[in-house]
Formats: sequence, structure tokens, C-alpha cells
Amino acid sequence: MQHLRSTPSGAAGAAPFPDMNLLPALDALLRTGSVAGAAAELSVSPSAMSRTLGRLRRVVGDPLLAPSGRGLTLTPRAREMRPGVQAALASAVAALNPPRDIELSTLQREFRIRVNDGVAMSLGAPLLELTAREAPGVRLRLLPEGDEDPADLRTHVDLDVGELPQRLPHDVRSSTLRAHRYVAVARADAPFARGPLTAARFAGLPHITVTRRGRTHSVVDERLAGLGLSRDVLATAPTYGAACFFVLRTDALALVPSEVAAEASRAMPLAVLEIPLDLPEATSAQAWHVRLDADPAHRWLRSALARVAGEAGHAADGTPTNG
Repeated sequence: MQHLRSTPSGAAGAAPFPDMNLLPALDALLRTGSVAGAAAELSVSPSAMSRTLGRLRRVVGDPLLAPSGRGLTLTPRAREMRPGVQAALASAVAALNPPRDIELSTLQREFRIRVNDGVAMSLGAPLLELTAREAPGVRLRLLPEGDEDPADLRTHVDLDVGELPQRLPHDVRSSTLRAHRYVAVARADAPFARGPLTAARFAGLPHITVTRRGRTHSVVDERLAGLGLSRDVLATAPTYGAACFFVLRTDALALVPSEVAAEASRAMPLAVLEIPLDLPEATSAQAWHVRLDADPAHRWLRSALARVAGEAGHAADGTPTNG
């Protein structure tokens, strides 16, 4: 240990902080009740341990070990100190050691995860299922996206999941979960839902787009314009879940991530169709503050999310179905 001689913050005029290097020697002396025994345990000479005992006597204000026949015996003060010294040394060692592996079956923890609607729909249920199986004492609090600020990770958000900004603060770490593509969903009995869409047919159908800010123009319109086509946006929806419900009562298409389509089509009478345009993929990632980087429980959470994201991606690879 390093020598700690500074005065504690905010304690002007207080006594200097004690030399924490004395703690292992004090513990050994109290447990063995012997200078020679403590010296052997700490691999120092008996004379060096005797000098350390002298220092401890001055610091504590008690002899600690008193002569008794041919040996030494603990004073009442020393016996009283022994449990506290052992606990203090154990705590210090634990604080300075790397974190141990955790026992997931007994882990008690709450995690606050900020997600968008698409992540909640496609990954929420499998993440809850995996958590209940591997770490039943963990509780997940999924927070809705809003006016995201990466600085929230420093305070009240444990994990940020979705399409993240390209530039994150220096104290935020991130890892990619997967790239996903977009597909179109429509009600299963729609007249156009049983065959592949051409670009012209795709552009000629009314569209429902998902946007929190009511924007109707996107890369889809740019790709259509390159083909001399345009589309009619029937409505905008604030979430992917709402868009899936909207198409159930219209002859419209909603453009959603393939994982969302796969999950929604299991619960709703939806057809999933390929979009006949060359659209860029979007990348989902997870971000967290450096304070949690080495935390074993948080590492497990990140690994669990990566696993369910990979499984959802594989399941969505064969999603498009036409009725």
C-alpha cells in the first residue's frame, strides 16, 4: 500500500490520516498474538515487526501485546479491536483487487436501459426471457427514448441502446450489436400482399412512415426519385408498433426494421415484403459510461443483449413472407 498522510477533505486541522501500511501488521499481530508469528506471516524479520509494534502502540495508544510468562498476551483493547481490524483489512483487499466473477443465480441488481420502440419490440421480450433464466434477481427498467443526451449515462441511464450518435463523449464506451435492414409490412389479406413488389408498385401504394418529429422525407424518397418515382405518405406514426397497427386497417405499407417485422408478424396478421430499393442498413449499438466498464454484472448485461440481438437478427433473415 502507499503511505496515506493527507488530512481528510473538509477536516481542516484534523489529525493526519493514519499510515494504512500498518493495517496488515496489526491484523497479523492480533491474530497470532506473537511478534515472531506475525513476522513469519508477513515475511519480515522479528526486529522489524518489533519496531512496527512500537509504532502501532503509539498510534493506537495501547500496548496491544503485554508480557505474560514467557510469551505475550493480547490486551483487552487488542481483543476488542481484532474483529474490526480483520474486517477493515478484508474490505481494503477487496477494494484493491479486480472484481470477482459474479454468481448470476443470486445477483440482485436493477438496470435502467434506454431504448427506442424498435429495440423494445424486437429485443425486449427475449432479453426478459434470458434474464429470468440466467439472473432471476435482476430487474430491468426500460426507459423510452426522448431528447437523448449521452451525458445521461453518467447519472441515471445504465445502458443506451439503438442508433447512437457517431460521436460520443470521451467517457462513454460503445459496442455494435448488429446491422439491420428495413422491410415493408402490410395486412396479410391486402390485395398486393401475395407477390413481390416492383419499384413502381411500391411507390404507388400509400405509405406509413415512422418518425417522432413528423418528417416525411427520407432516403426512400431519394432512391425513388432516382428512378423517376415518388410516393404518397398517408400518415406518420410515432412508433413502429403503432405503424404495424395502422396498416391492419388500410391498404398501406409501413417500413420497419426486419426484426420488428418478424416479431410483429408473429402476433398480428401481417405480411412482410421486401422493399425493391437499394436502401442502406442501419446499425444498432449499445453505449455505457466508463464507470460501468469493468463491472461484472454490467458486462453480463451487455453480453446478454448482444446474444439476443444476434438471435433476433438470425430469426429476421428469413422474415419476408407474402401471405
